[in-house]
This record gives sequence, C-alpha cells and structure tokens, in this order.
Amino acid sequence: MLKPSEAQDRADALISQAKKAGADAADAIYVCDAATQVQMRLGNLEDVERSEGEEIGLRVFVGKRSATVSSSDMDPQTLSDLVGRALDMAKEAPEDQYAGLAPEELLLKTEPHAIEGDDGQDPDPEFLRELALKAEDAARAVKGVTNSEGGGASAGRSIVALATSHGFSGAYSTSGYSLSASVIAGEGDGMERDYAYDSVRFLEDLDAAEDIGREAGERAVSRLNPVSFKSGAMPVVYDPRVGNSLLGHFIGAISGSAIARKTSFLLDALDSQVFDSSVSIIDCPHRKRGLRSKAFDGEGLPTAKTRLIDSGRLTQWIMESASARQLGLQPTGHASRGVGGAPGVSVTNLHMGNGSVSKTELIKDIKHGVYITELIGMGVNPVTGDYSRGAGGFLITDGEIGPPVSEITIAGNLKDMFKSLIAADDLEYRYAGNVPTLRTDSMTVAGG
Repeated sequence: MLKPSEAQDRADALISQAKKAGADAADAIYVCDAATQVQMRLGNLEDVERSEGEEIGLRVFVGKRSATVSSSDMDPQTLSDLVGRALDMAKEAPEDQYAGLAPEELLLKTEPHAIEGDDGQDPDPEFLRELALKAEDAARAVKGVTNSEGGGASAGRSIVALATSHGFSGAYSTSGYSLSASVIAGEGDGMERDYAYDSVRFLEDLDAAEDIGREAGERAVSRLNPVSFKSGAMPVVYDPRVGNSLLGHFIGAISGSAIARKTSFLLDALDSQVFDSSVSIIDCPHRKRGLRSKAFDGEGLPTAKTRLIDSGRLTQWIMESASARQLGLQPTGHASRGVGGAPGVSVTNLHMGNGSVSKTELIKDIKHGVYITELIGMGVNPVTGDYSRGAGGFLITDGEIGPPVSEITIAGNLKDMFKSLIAADDLEYRYAGNVPTLRTDSMTVAGG
C-alpha cells in the first residue's frame, strides 16, 4: 500500500491535470484498501479471502456544470484520458446552481487532529484463524448450542486522500479488526440463532475471542422456547445493540438533502424539542481510536464535536455544501463521499448520552412490556416517521425480564417515540453509533 503522503501526491497530481485541461474547479479522492478475512465453521477452515484495491475519483466543474469519473487503473495515460472524459461529460451536463466545491474560507488550514486510527499491524491469516476458531469453540461449548454458522476474523487497512483545486490537500490511514461468532441453539422447529461481534481500530483493543464466543452461545440459548403474549400498547425497551438504529433514523431526518427536498419527518423541527430534555446526542469525530474518527470531511472542511441534540432540542441540520447552498446556510463539516458521485452527508462517532437511572430502574415499573434484542426489516417511512419493524427479544413482566418472544412486530411513529425516550446509565462505546438501554412508552406490539 502507498503511504498517506504518496496517496496525497496522487490526488494532487490529478487535480493539477484537470486544471491544466480546462476545469474551472475540481476535487479528487483516492482510496486504497487491503483486507484479510478468515471464516471457520465446525472447527474447520471454511474460507480465506485477501482483497487489495485502489481507486481514484475525479469531479470537475465547468461553470455550473459538473461530472464525476473514477478509475482503478493508475496508469498515467489512463488517468490523462480520465480527465478528458470528465471534462467532456461536464460540458454536456445540465447546470446546477447549487453545485460546487466547499467555500474556500471554511477549508481546514491547520494541522489535522491526531485520531490514532492506525496501529500499523498486519496480522497473518494463521493468527486470524486462531481467533476465529477460539470464538467459535467458545460459542459451541455453551450448553444448548447445537450447530454453528461459524466464527470469523478480519483485519484491514485503508488510506484515503482528498485534494481540491482551491487549496485543500490531506490524507489519513486507518486500520480495522473484527471478530464474530454466530451459532444455533435447539432442534427442529425450535431452533434459534444469535451472534456476537466486536470491531476496533487497534488490535490490542479487540475483545477476547472466548468472551465473544460465549456471548454468542448464551444469546442463542436464551432465545429458546419463545412464548406468546397479549398484543397491544405497551412499553418497549431497546437493548443498546439494536437501540442505536434509532440514531440512524434521526440522522437521516436531519440531513440537509432531506430537508432541502422536504422529505423529512423533522422538517419543521429545528430549534424545537424533539427528545425529552434529558437526552443529548453528540457527534465526536476526534475520538481516539474511534471507528469513524476523521480530521476532515469529504470536502476538506474541518470536523468538530457537535451536539446535535442538546437537552432534547435539535440544534442544526447536517449539511454538505450543495444542500447548504440550497438552504441558504453553511456546510457543517459532515460531507461524506466515495470515488463516484457528489458528496452526501454522514456522522462519525455518534452517541446518545447517559440517563440518570440504571437499566433495572428503567424497567422496574413495567407491568407488561418487551425488551428488544433483534430487529428485522426496514419498515420506516422517512417522510412521516411511521415505524413498523419485525423484532425479537424478551417479555418484561412486573419489572423483570422474562421468557423470550419472537416474530413480533413493534410499531409507532418516530416523532412520538423520540419524545418519550428515556435512557438508562449504561452507555458503552462499542459501535460507530452508541446508545444506552432505551425505553419508549409510545408503541404498539403485536405478538407472533
């Protein structure tokens, strides 16, 4: 793989070519990835994959017209042809009054934040095989586990470089490691499946393989012999493993493009109370070893810690330059892009802050409710906020988590759900989006 500085040179060179060829403005993004994945099943090696690749994308502007092209061939003549093709395409494209690079005065001009995203290691397949085997063995050792979908381990590194024709040039590298196990408990029609996994930037931070496997096995066994129950309106409690999906629905609703198109259920919610006053949602792009940490966004703007929900109040939209111009606002440093197409928006290390009660206290007054550990399907309307998803988990009776339930449906409206959410105090930073255990009393549950 190239060094970040070499990747940066490659993006800079393509911008220089585009300018010389007649582009009024341009940006280029270079991405290089290398990954090794090992899959074990029933104690045997099932699959080993090694992938390496590099791509470069170029976006050029001719007046208000633009085009984007990309290539995985870094031959100089190929890249020269790429520039010519991009300019020809741009001249034939329709004008877009909102298109363009980010405002020059907002570009990152200081030394980027150090995010500790790359530990520089490259473990061999044998090491990964041992991790995957230990995870699967620990899962299969749990009493009641009858079959396995396997244990998997992966390691990878990525380099990203971005350059613009109006003065930004930057690059960074990241490493990533993951370990998982998925097993089946029970027999015949009574079989249940569950999993556990961990993903980190530094290998030394990875959970022990035995712990991941044991969690997968215990989760699968705990789901055996689901019970039926009375349907109706009742409290719903989200396990942190699935509760973070609510953050995804929230982010989609506050993206600049959704607001500009008027396709968001939070269209009129800016500066208003969206959640309970005890709730805060924060984006932390500079967290050391964070799974999505980055010093600059997809347009070369600096990233910064952002309190999107402050004491329940929605403070801002998240915008790249195009949607910001359409809304008459400034971009927020949340642009995200790949080698093809114009930038969109995304967040980095997002979390909902802790509440003031324990998980036990959160559920102790629930006479009849459900504790959700699995979500199925994507029945969410981003325009109205209507929410309906298949789910699985456990019955809550008289404040205690009891027997499993499966093939149920939970339904409500995200606006009502957000306003009624109460958070426990058990937040852990395990995923890119993290929440404590969450409770909402504004849903209807239909039993399977």
